[in-house]
Amino acid sequence: MFKEFKEFISRGNVIDMAVGIIVGSAFTSIVTSLVNNIFNPFIGLFLGKIDLSSLAITVGKAKIKYGLFLNSVINFLLIAFIVFLLIKFINKLSNKKQEKKAQEPSLTDQYLAEIIKLLKK
Repeated sequence: MFKEFKEFISRGNVIDMAVGIIVGSAFTSIVTSLVNNIFNPFIGLFLGKIDLSSLAITVGKAKIKYGLFLNSVINFLLIAFIVFLLIKFINKLSNKKQEKKAQEPSLTDQYLAEIIKLLKK
């Protein structure tokens, strides 16, 4: 069982996933800071309150903190949009590589073309 676990952990996919999770958590803190320190004050100018996290409604003894929910929604939308842009950029790069490969004939195709030219002579 230990051997199987060791093989599983040493796979490239697991290590890549771990790196992705670590970078993702660091990225989340950057986006949270961006939302709390830049976007919320800007949005707060239009709402008349600078700090959205303090927005709440009290119903009886319950306090509904919809400002914190708005912060989370903004965080999610920003992270989703940035991931979308990142994936779009990566796809564009991979498409360029594929187009470049498609334009250049393979070594086999080059040899076949030379053989055809020799046979025509």
